[in-house]
Parts: sequence; C-alpha cells; structure tokens
Amino acid sequence: MHTKRVIDMRKVTTDEQFRETVASSGVTVAVFKTTWCPDCHFIDPFMPEIEQNYAGRIEFIEIDRDDLPELCSELNILGIPSFIAFREGKEVIRFVSKLRKSREEIEQFLGRAIEVSAAL
Repeated sequence: MHTKRVIDMRKVTTDEQFRETVASSGVTVAVFKTTWCPDCHFIDPFMPEIEQNYAGRIEFIEIDRDDLPELCSELNILGIPSFIAFREGKEVIRFVSKLRKSREEIEQFLGRAIEVSAAL
C-alpha cells in the first residue's frame, strides 16, 4: 500500500533560488540531501508530517548536494542530511552529525531554530 505524501518539500536547484528563499524574514530550513544517501532516505517517511507541523513557522527547502556543489562547499556541508536554519540570509543554527538523525532530534532542532531566530 502506497501512502500519499502530504507536502512535498520545495526543491531548490539554483544558487539564486537558494539566496532568494533564505533572505526572507521568516525561518527557512534548508535540508541538504542526495539521492544516494541512505540516511537521507531514512528521514523521507516522516519529513512531510514534520513540515505540516511547522507550517506557518518554518519554510522548508530541499537541496541536492550534487546539484549545488559550490554552494555546499561555501556552506561547509560535509555530512548529509544536514539541516541549516536561515533568517534574513544569515545562518541561525545548524544540525549536522555523522549519526542518523531521528525524528525527535530533528524536531528538537526545529524548536531551537525558532527560539534562536526569535531572539535575534
């Protein structure tokens, strides 16, 4: 049985798209992934629901590291998946670890991203 995905994270494929999106006054979380990363596929089933839970508070974008290698190099994206929260074009906080990320860890990070952003 195939379940329908609720929200599809917006894919950003150009440097310009990325910079325009993260320049907004709200919190934007960029999720850096690739098609060949098993830990990236591990988060796929629960990310749409997380996106829905944070709708109106966080805009999510997905970036394939292989599509934008220069940007990923500039942002020092080594491990994937990596989560970076931006506000007004500046990095607020990032969640990067070598370990597989659980739903709980991702939600804790998103909560912190909102708190830190609100304090700016």
